[in-house]
Amino acid sequence: MMPGRIPTAMKPLLLAACFLFACNTLRAQTPVWQPSPGHTQIPIWPGATPDAKPVAGPEDVLTAENLVAGKPWTYVSKVSRPTMTVYSPTGKNTGAAVIVFPGGGYWILAIDLEGTEVCDWLTVRGITCVLLKYRVPGDRLGPQSGAYPKSPMALEDAQRTVGLVRFHAAEWHIDPHKIGVLGFSAGGHLVAAISTHFTKRLYPPVDAADKESCRPDFAVALYPGHMLEHTSKPFELNPYVPVTRQTPPTFLLQAEDDPVDDVENSLVYFAALKKVGASVEMHLYAHGGHAFGLRRTDSPITAWPQLVETWLTTIGILSN
Repeated sequence: MMPGRIPTAMKPLLLAACFLFACNTLRAQTPVWQPSPGHTQIPIWPGATPDAKPVAGPEDVLTAENLVAGKPWTYVSKVSRPTMTVYSPTGKNTGAAVIVFPGGGYWILAIDLEGTEVCDWLTVRGITCVLLKYRVPGDRLGPQSGAYPKSPMALEDAQRTVGLVRFHAAEWHIDPHKIGVLGFSAGGHLVAAISTHFTKRLYPPVDAADKESCRPDFAVALYPGHMLEHTSKPFELNPYVPVTRQTPPTFLLQAEDDPVDDVENSLVYFAALKKVGASVEMHLYAHGGHAFGLRRTDSPITAWPQLVETWLTTIGILSN
């Protein structure tokens, strides 16, 4: 075992411990998450959601008291009715759009730390932000969600949302060829999942939006998880992330001391993308930990938004 490296067998225990820690330091806020005034949640499914699972109680919005950059953060649990919230650019509209997938281990959604705060950054840069509240119906004592293929729900929601954004591109003043995805932790895995599962939807078509391509034009995965295949082989990509040359240009970022998702999650995805000839840029930092979102600390890794902006310029999404 390498110094500071967490054995594979201990990862599930560590993830469970992190979740239990959060659950033990909570204050309830409101029963259903609401965006800031002037923004409306839009249901992404006009009727019943595909592959629905029972939920142990109503949706919860809670505040975790373990601080990030000196501040608490809010999360949503037991999400069974997925929505998207559109945040229009406050600066000059670049035509680009980013669909944001908050992280939370497919248990919860860090809705502000890895959601609304991201939209605040993107909209100032002239980028339309679409915050996806995807399904995480799991409960510590009840039904569980999870990463595809254990559960198809989050990936179905992601496929549906990319198609919806492309379908409404003209209405929302978006260039249909500049629609990307950005996610953290489990949301980073969801970025990889939608980047490699776009030729066929996991659900029967619902309406005209499902005739649109659900392939993102670019992808940003920040401290992603679920990328390693936990077998006897020490370094193998999750087979349910089938990379090809058509995988969209991808940006990866992670800290080598990440205590939740081993840095090899990014490394194995980077290596696989390079092998098939897909476009990828990766940034690794010695320190930074996990789940820092956009909040600035003394750690250099938290300056990552500027790196993403520069990368978006190099791939032609933003102009100089």
